[in-house]
Amino acid sequence: MIKWETIRADVLKPKPTDESALGFGKIFTDHMFFMRYDEGQGWHDARIQPYQEFSLNPAAMVLHYGQAIFEGLKAYCNTDGGIQLFRPEQNMARFNRSAERLCIPAIDEASVLDALKALVRVDADWIPRGEGTSLYIRPTGIAVDPGLGVRVANSYYFFIIMSPVGSYYSGGLKPTKILVENEYVRAVRGGMGFAKAAGNYACSLIADHTAKKFGCDQVLWLDGVERKYIEEVGAMNVFFKIGGELITPPLAGSILGGITRDSIIQLSHKNGLTVREEPLSIDGVLAAQKDGTLEEVFGSGTAAVIAPVGTLVYKDTEYCVGDGGMGPCALSLFEELTGIQKGILPDSMGWIQQI
Repeated sequence: MIKWETIRADVLKPKPTDESALGFGKIFTDHMFFMRYDEGQGWHDARIQPYQEFSLNPAAMVLHYGQAIFEGLKAYCNTDGGIQLFRPEQNMARFNRSAERLCIPAIDEASVLDALKALVRVDADWIPRGEGTSLYIRPTGIAVDPGLGVRVANSYYFFIIMSPVGSYYSGGLKPTKILVENEYVRAVRGGMGFAKAAGNYACSLIADHTAKKFGCDQVLWLDGVERKYIEEVGAMNVFFKIGGELITPPLAGSILGGITRDSIIQLSHKNGLTVREEPLSIDGVLAAQKDGTLEEVFGSGTAAVIAPVGTLVYKDTEYCVGDGGMGPCALSLFEELTGIQKGILPDSMGWIQQI
């Protein structure tokens, strides 16, 4: 159990006036949550404080050995003007799963969630109200004690920063074009692909850079052993609607267990749509595209919620998905998920926590 103090900023930043120009992760609120860990003391010195820089020793272990994990969730204004979170307890639990994999001390999930809610209340005026907008929340843990030599660190920072955001993609909810990556791999079973670790995103940058050269927005990763089976799309999980059924790769240790992914599976079951969590090869996807049974492809994640895919690019050939537009399944799931998140639709699943 942690306790924290609140130190309010003396001078507040000007808030954005044009919510349509928010972008994603470019503007940050007035306050942040911060605490530190030292061996023998545990997590301590917890506080909500003005958003500020902090210093790191050049030998800080995160800079050399990559002990860094994070989470991502959102706060929303509902139709009554209240504030709500979507399944935040799942983010706290996943943070600790990532922490265990990277040997970072666990947080007290209930206490940190309470602190997160308090931080949102302090900066409640930063939550945008427009369609497609929200307050993105980024809890992060890093190793900070100085030392060269590979070992588990003894000191850590944990902090939460927040950013008012619009659509994750500048083009809004439009079908994307993605490159099937067949040279590099993101993760293998037994590695840390299931953890929300900074290193997983660093290793994806070169493929993402290549994708941009092909006019693509994201990369579709294949498995790291046979380079045959679908894994995930960039920063998102991925779903394929083939022959009237949704198929998504199983959680087998090399892909992130997305909270949006799980929500889509539960909503689909509730709505009577068959969902299969099973291996799916890129050859199987292209065969379905050829025979006309590949109806939809879409990514899922906290940032974008759902990102429809209109075109796959594989080995210099483009393959159109369906009619190239946003499919009815992706649209229906997007509307239901965002409706629950924003309080427009009733929360029949018990996923919302009010602040």
